[in-house]
Amino acid sequence: MHSRQLLDHFQNPRHVGELDPPAVCVEVTNPACGDILRLSALLEDGRVVEVRYKTRGCTASIAAGSALTEWMLGKSSSDLATLRKEDIDEAVGGLIPESKHAAVLCVDGVKALLRKAG
Repeated sequence: MHSRQLLDHFQNPRHVGELDPPAVCVEVTNPACGDILRLSALLEDGRVVEVRYKTRGCTASIAAGSALTEWMLGKSSSDLATLRKEDIDEAVGGLIPESKHAAVLCVDGVKALLRKAG
């Protein structure tokens, strides 16, 4: 079943919503399951100072998005580029095999954000 950390992020999601410009906003989709992650971040001096997310998807994707936003705060663009799906898996206390796609969605979201932020 799901870990305590995952259930906590699902039941008490952090940083939900969207940020207005000049924040960078991206949306990524997992074509296999249809989950959608909308991620927005405000960067100042190359660091994430605010971040928000919205997810339409399963319990794991909602929890992973919450954990992702906590991980992103204060990180530099170069730190963001190092994000691995294993980091998200660990942040939610482990994902069951059927839910590993949630971590991939988060990594895809950060990659898209970095591309758009240029």
